[in-house]
Amino acid sequence: MRDRTEAASLARELVSRMTLEEKASQLKYDAPAIPRLNIPAYNWWNEVLHGVARAGTATVFPQAIGLAAMFDEDFQEEIASVISQEARAKYNGQSRHGDRDIYKGLTVWSPNINIFRDPRWGRGHETYGEDPYLTSRLGIRFIKGLQGDGKYLKTAACSKHFAVHSGPEALRHHFDAVASPRDMAETYLPAFEATVKEAEVESVMGAYNRVNGEPACGSETLLKKTLRDKWGFRGHVVSDCWAIRDFHENHKVTATAPESAALAMKNGCDLNCGNTYLHILEALQEGLITEEMITTACERLFTTRFLLGLFADDCEYDRIPVTDNDTDAHAALALKAAEKSMVLLENDGVLPLDPAQVKTVAVIGPNADSVMALEGNYNGTSSRYVTFLEGIREYCGKHGIRVLYSLGCHLFKDRTSGLAQADDRLAEAAMYAEVADVTIACVGLDAGLEGEEGDTGNEYFSGDKKDLLIPESQRRLMETLQKSARKLVTVIAAGSALNVEGGNAKIFAWYPGQAGGTALAELLFGEKNPGGHLPLTFYRSVDELPDFEDYSMKNRTYRYFTGTPLYPFGFGLSYTTWKLEGAERNNGSVGVTVRNTGSMDGDAVIQIYEACDSPFAPVHPRLSGFARVEVPAGEKRTVQVKLDRLTGTVVNEQGERVSASAVTYYVGMSQPDPLSVKMTGVEPIVLKD
Repeated sequence: MRDRTEAASLARELVSRMTLEEKASQLKYDAPAIPRLNIPAYNWWNEVLHGVARAGTATVFPQAIGLAAMFDEDFQEEIASVISQEARAKYNGQSRHGDRDIYKGLTVWSPNINIFRDPRWGRGHETYGEDPYLTSRLGIRFIKGLQGDGKYLKTAACSKHFAVHSGPEALRHHFDAVASPRDMAETYLPAFEATVKEAEVESVMGAYNRVNGEPACGSETLLKKTLRDKWGFRGHVVSDCWAIRDFHENHKVTATAPESAALAMKNGCDLNCGNTYLHILEALQEGLITEEMITTACERLFTTRFLLGLFADDCEYDRIPVTDNDTDAHAALALKAAEKSMVLLENDGVLPLDPAQVKTVAVIGPNADSVMALEGNYNGTSSRYVTFLEGIREYCGKHGIRVLYSLGCHLFKDRTSGLAQADDRLAEAAMYAEVADVTIACVGLDAGLEGEEGDTGNEYFSGDKKDLLIPESQRRLMETLQKSARKLVTVIAAGSALNVEGGNAKIFAWYPGQAGGTALAELLFGEKNPGGHLPLTFYRSVDELPDFEDYSMKNRTYRYFTGTPLYPFGFGLSYTTWKLEGAERNNGSVGVTVRNTGSMDGDAVIQIYEACDSPFAPVHPRLSGFARVEVPAGEKRTVQVKLDRLTGTVVNEQGERVSASAVTYYVGMSQPDPLSVKMTGVEPIVLKD
């Protein structure tokens, strides 16, 4: 039933038998049953950002920003395929038991392909980072893994939040994101266009904010002129949750709920996550919309349900058993993803640790034994979490290494709730660090400190961060450990750029999922070689950045930032050394040989950046190709790196894509700037086009 024409025909026939009231009832996320037509209730709201979320046991993969750090398209699709397998397994079992509640359906509201333009944004860890091309490629492959390649859709994916959405969280319900035609076409829209045209994503979710004056979920410019007319989108559009209510309550572009419902529907929003479409019949009675609009929206929604095989008796995915959820094979994949995502930021030679030379390890910090530090947000519940402490302890136990543990401090002082002083564990941390051969400091954030507006317990501005520092309690802990530890390895769990001082080595672990502790131990002791790379720029301070509410790309992200970053986009160290040879341009790709010149097997992440000769080119070369390849020690591999189909073009001030007069390609393992080259030790190969 991947034949949309046939599915649409079946949907039209079914909808034609509904009353007006029945059609209107189907336009809310919690669509009721229509027994006389044998239509069961269906809840459209499900989340699978990095595993099946909020509906019981499921495999928990690294948070989306960690998946991006893998720079691995093929593995991205493999992970998404496993997630959709578990979604189907759970749906099949739950629906047989009559459970059709929220988070139990097959319309999954992932991925989040917004651009992480500012490190203060709390929801940035839900994205694939700051680069439009990386976001496009990973979004496409995630969607393909979710939707499958069978007769029916395995699940129906959703590109969100359309568009120009990246904070501030505290203002999102009334904020107007103003972006120039050039920034729209060059930065904010490419990933959405790519997932519509190349991945044929089944749904698109609007954003809370306005975009250049229009509320995103009722924007004629975005939903009609761009999404449907220009890009040819044929799926359905869903509002963000209770976003349509914002039209009259916060954006003040309408006066009443019926007017808000009408504005959204007239401009192509088919499904309301919220309750404003309860007023859709009032809008009809007031002459604000037509019955044809209601019918069209209903037909689009039932087309998706037919494409999912929800009314078929031959859907291949109906045979997926409940035992295909939370399997050993899926757990092994989650471990592999955690291993591939972690980024080695600094190393003075202390890593990898030699288990034969280490007798005592101190594991210290508020994230050491924290499950929340593994999860991120929009997460499921694993049956097999391994915290950093547990992973290190298990590894050390096999090698006769003593492990000492101290909380060190609370994640931040407000979470103590008066039960203890913020510094009450500093002495314990110091005394353990003094006697240990190496101290592992596990610091950072969790989804209670960075996340979505409305998340409970967050310290910072409705989910956003106020700066790039870890909380003060942890800064005092790090000062203590720097004085006390013989050797100090800093492990940072977070989903966004941070400036954490201290340590002989630093590993950025993201929110690594259920197997984070096992993966960390393997990397610390050299069982695995770090291969993750940063999908966003790490700045030294927010003082280097424009105002958070400024949506211009000037001085933002690696393409336009004019300062010196703390760690550049695309950066990541390894325990081995690399050399690139023989790069050649071949039509739509670049062939290059990568040689592992060190003594340890590893993954090389080849990155191609292009500098266009044009007054409209970004300030710095942009990413236009990447590939991850395994290379054993002492061996070489030749890889063809596919180039962006937009290579050699730039966007002018009117938002038009035009050709550059000449292009220079830099084939390397980081950005081609002097800082990146110095940090990685790998000179890029320069190709002129």
